[in-house]
Amino acid sequence: MKNEVLHEKHEFVNVRELVEWAAEQHGEKIAYSFRRDPRAEVTKVSFKQLGEDVRALASEMTAMGCAGKHCVLIGKFSYEWVLTYYATLSIGGVLVPLDRDWQAADLADTVKKADASFLFCDEEQAEKVPTIVSNLSLCAEPVYLLAKIQERSLVSLVEAGREKFVANPDAYFKADINPMKMALLVFTSGTTGKGKGVMLSQNAVLSDLSDVIPYIDFADKTVGVLPPHHTFGSSVMIIGHTMIGTEVYISAGLRYVQKELKEQSPGHLVLVPLYLETFYRKIKANIKEQGKEKLVATMIKMSNALLKVGIDLRKKLFGAIRAAFGGEVKMIISGGAPINPEILQFFEAIGISTLNGYGITECAPIIAVNRSRRNVENSVGPVLEIDTVRIDEPNEDGEGEILVKGPNVMLGYYKDEAATADAMTEDGFFRTGDYGKLDENRVLYITGRKKNLIILSNGKNVYPEEIENELVATPGVLDIIVYEGQSKRGMEHNAIVAEIYPDKDYIEKNGITDAYAHLKPYIDEYNRGAVPYKKIGVLKVRTEEFPKNTLRKIMRFKLDMSID
Repeated sequence: MKNEVLHEKHEFVNVRELVEWAAEQHGEKIAYSFRRDPRAEVTKVSFKQLGEDVRALASEMTAMGCAGKHCVLIGKFSYEWVLTYYATLSIGGVLVPLDRDWQAADLADTVKKADASFLFCDEEQAEKVPTIVSNLSLCAEPVYLLAKIQERSLVSLVEAGREKFVANPDAYFKADINPMKMALLVFTSGTTGKGKGVMLSQNAVLSDLSDVIPYIDFADKTVGVLPPHHTFGSSVMIIGHTMIGTEVYISAGLRYVQKELKEQSPGHLVLVPLYLETFYRKIKANIKEQGKEKLVATMIKMSNALLKVGIDLRKKLFGAIRAAFGGEVKMIISGGAPINPEILQFFEAIGISTLNGYGITECAPIIAVNRSRRNVENSVGPVLEIDTVRIDEPNEDGEGEILVKGPNVMLGYYKDEAATADAMTEDGFFRTGDYGKLDENRVLYITGRKKNLIILSNGKNVYPEEIENELVATPGVLDIIVYEGQSKRGMEHNAIVAEIYPDKDYIEKNGITDAYAHLKPYIDEYNRGAVPYKKIGVLKVRTEEFPKNTLRKIMRFKLDMSID
């Protein structure tokens, strides 16, 4: 089965070429829109203006000595963040995007590891700056993306750079860029332990996105909510949408998303599964509150029947539900973790297709993704054409560790030859650490995370993600983690644990006084249908939220897994 091409494929040698092409190709089309604060008017920036601003900032950064140097970027998703990203790469610099939510000491340690020469950050990071730079010899004072101190703001650099570009455009256009060398140094915020510095080339990111864009039916506008320091956020939201010429409205933050969706009416969204799960729970709760569960179920059955004869009334029938997304969303691109099929089926039923994909930072990040005209149920889609994927030591069901080779694979871990060697096979394949299987059409199915795999005393393998996906839609569940609980009496006394953080809004609205008593019958129901070795032996109900990284993934290594 072939992928249906929806857009012309463009291949770019480097990021500077992409920015220049987009400025010419898309011209006055809006590239980014945003509010400086929630009450301000919307600012709109065209692709032409984006190109001019990148040239100006890159010219000033060249004069500062940034070319070829490691430049740290710490901040929320903003137009200034995008400019710094593009300008750094356009002059052959190495961008080091860091999580703005990290503590000052962690940022300082990472900045030192990254051998940084320049620091760009939000003004809200100002109190952390002295700690960050205390052991560094920066080439210049820290630059604030938006600041009251004009001479230290990114805006002042852009304005100064306009004159420099006019006087010497060659400093920008002829800046040395080796697309095969490290351009991004991304420190992962791992869920199973401390992250490593992933080295990605411009070629890795560009080849990865160029192999995806032609097959996805992007709309003219989206709302950007993902943190940009993650490769999924920066590669897809920035590089990908520049390639296709889509407007990105930059969200002011999660607390404003609902209002922004209704105001901006995007045609598609790029999300991680947690966002989908949250939207799903809220929609289902509203339906229940209004006493319309049976009505909606009947409407879905009727709609599905009409679809079989070519009549699509989903937008009309489910307009009130779709209004939560602004009313115009037709597609959601999701990656980062498996999604409960029930959730996917619900969104499809109301007219919102979810293209689930799979990737990892070390692969820039996409390895496989479903396409607009080829969306394979329960899968993460066909493997990219640029990649070779194989399953290592598959079991009787064809499941094993996913190995990847291709131009999008990392150059290695920064200054960590041992970790790099451990991550690669002798014949050059990257070990993802994820389990899955591949069908004859190169469609990939994810089973779970290797480090999360539970190997029972009887030798049986249990993938926690499989159980989590089945239970995450349970009424009253906000987050769930499944793991092997450790007994002091020995492995034979260990038990599978379901640890749940309840949905407090649901609990309160339904007058539930004992969350454990509410959830236990659902666990019992699951156990009645589960094979013996997958039954849950212990239910834990948390009073505090799980520790999470900025992609809202639970950091499993911080959990107390004792059961005695």
